[in-house]
Amino acid sequence: MDIVTAIVLGIVQGLTEFLPVSSSGHLVLTQKIFGVYAPGLFFDTMLHIGTLSAVFVVLWKDIWEILKKIIQPLTGYLIIATIPAVIFALAFKDKIESAFESGRFLGICFLITSALLVTAEQLAKRAEVKRSGENMNWLDAVIIGIFQAIAIAPGISRSGATISGALSRKLDRDFAARFSFLLSIPAILGALVLQVKDIVKGEALSAAGESIGALPIAFGTITAAIVGFFAVKLMLKIVREKSLYGFAIYTAAIGILVIIDQLVTRIIF
Repeated sequence: MDIVTAIVLGIVQGLTEFLPVSSSGHLVLTQKIFGVYAPGLFFDTMLHIGTLSAVFVVLWKDIWEILKKIIQPLTGYLIIATIPAVIFALAFKDKIESAFESGRFLGICFLITSALLVTAEQLAKRAEVKRSGENMNWLDAVIIGIFQAIAIAPGISRSGATISGALSRKLDRDFAARFSFLLSIPAILGALVLQVKDIVKGEALSAAGESIGALPIAFGTITAAIVGFFAVKLMLKIVREKSLYGFAIYTAAIGILVIIDQLVTRIIF
């Protein structure tokens, strides 16, 4: 993988990590288009670390409030919401790796993202009373966590799924977005921990017999961080003031095109 390709993948990651369109799905798609076969989940995880830094910069006030008082309900809810994804990732690690490499169910997963966004908007509109973060409970955290676990599959947006889960529980839009982005912190760090064994062995830095250099990984990560900073600020504004229907239409269109290509045209897959 050369530096230019790594930067392109970093841009894709930075733009799509916080938009509810599935960054992992777009990375798989971009890799297929460019003919780049990333080293399992490691390169993807490094790009996520880049966007993770954007979360720390934009939501530093929320994070500081948590750090000042670790023992509080919000901390507990973040832990509870993280557990389902951890269980899912450990139980299906090999299958998840395979899904990233093949993109076999990518089109279907994009359609699932679209369905989640539409359903969440419908449920949110029907809610007569919106609940603030202060009214969140453990069941809300469990349900959001299950949504996040489902989103481990490439093509299903993590931010889209978790925001949808929060909206379906009648939580207000601003808190739904902020909780989703805060939840990305343990999710991304957890994904990196799962790669420790491969990193130590050096297996995570190669793919298809070709070594992936440190410079492409560094450039991709930095690019994802810079682009992610602007993307997270934009997404917070969109969730607060707009609907998610536009993203639902986009992911549905991408999903249909991917399925057509996989079954008929065979141009990319």
